[in-house]
Amino acid sequence: MPSTRPYLLITNDDGIHAPGIKHLWQAVHEFADVIIVAPQTERSGAGLSITWNKPLVIHEVPWEGNTPAYTVNGTPADCVKMAISVVLKKRPHMIISGVNRGSNAGRTVLYSGTIGGCIEGALKHIPGIAFSFCDLDAPPLEMTKPYIYPLIRHFLEHPLPPGSLLNVNFPHNSKETIRGLKLARQGMGQWAESPDRRTHPEGMPYYWLGGKWTPHEQENAESDVYWLEKGYIAAVPLHVGELTDHQVISKNKSLVEQHFNEFPTSEGPRSVHSR
Repeated sequence: MPSTRPYLLITNDDGIHAPGIKHLWQAVHEFADVIIVAPQTERSGAGLSITWNKPLVIHEVPWEGNTPAYTVNGTPADCVKMAISVVLKKRPHMIISGVNRGSNAGRTVLYSGTIGGCIEGALKHIPGIAFSFCDLDAPPLEMTKPYIYPLIRHFLEHPLPPGSLLNVNFPHNSKETIRGLKLARQGMGQWAESPDRRTHPEGMPYYWLGGKWTPHEQENAESDVYWLEKGYIAAVPLHVGELTDHQVISKNKSLVEQHFNEFPTSEGPRSVHSR
């Protein structure tokens, strides 16, 4: 835990004017020094994408309590990159993202811009916590405030390993009750595409990609999806510092390297089944 007030960078993927980012700020600003760098408009589903095809522009915006706040006309990952390299005078102790409107449980972590912002920080060895609501309504801060900063404080006192972040989802109907919190594993459920076909006035068909939640038949009893359905907050530690599949290396290293290193370059490899 920092000896002084922690310095937190807030971002999101719903845009700087979304209710969720205001709720997140309200939950932490009494306990920490905060700076906000968030997308100018909604960038849900942006994942870890970044912007190469247009210039990025940073605008300062007014915020309560004289909190410094800025928008970037890019993705959450762009926001973190620009925050670290342009806006901030020092590295934050943690990046917090959200509160996202809609679940980021299960395999949705691979698409989420809310989590993408924290991944960008984790790649720079800055820990992060992403917060999301399964409900699509405005987040009920009065029910979640007892959990948000205490979680942040715990992982400042007990730091996540380099390259790791925490993905936190609040269950449906959080306005009514929260049964507790479970440290869980990532589930298998996901939003499956469900394209909505429409017709342009000129007669050309077009589609809204859309989606519907698809639970996995063999969902692990310790997964975030499982615990969310039971009414618990689910917190999943995700590690992005090492993406190598070591089992594939262990199983294939000798065979592949021997086969592809035993012939002259000009001849090319023989079939691995030619022996």
